[in-house]
Amino acid sequence: MAKSKSYQQELMAALRDPEEAAEYLNAALEDGDRDVFLLALRNVAEARLGGMSKLAAATGLNRESLYRMLSDKGNPELSSLSKLLQVLGLKLAVEVDGHAA
Repeated sequence: MAKSKSYQQELMAALRDPEEAAEYLNAALEDGDRDVFLLALRNVAEARLGGMSKLAAATGLNRESLYRMLSDKGNPELSSLSKLLQVLGLKLAVEVDGHAA
């Protein structure tokens, strides 16, 4: 019987694709829970760069600050979030909400 891949392995493989990573992060944002988005961002960073040390080197941000920023209690500044997303090959965007007046 062939071994099956774990969910986490499949997720990491999928998130290496920038389009998949963007959709994953957008879905996390739509959830409306900051913790869900930060977990998704950690997963994308892990999949695309391979860990916090590499992410810290690529962004020029302190590794401990990155851990704090992406933790359950994290509250990243816009500039740090933008820098992180840029290194991951992504960017922030704003779109019209169909529910707005």
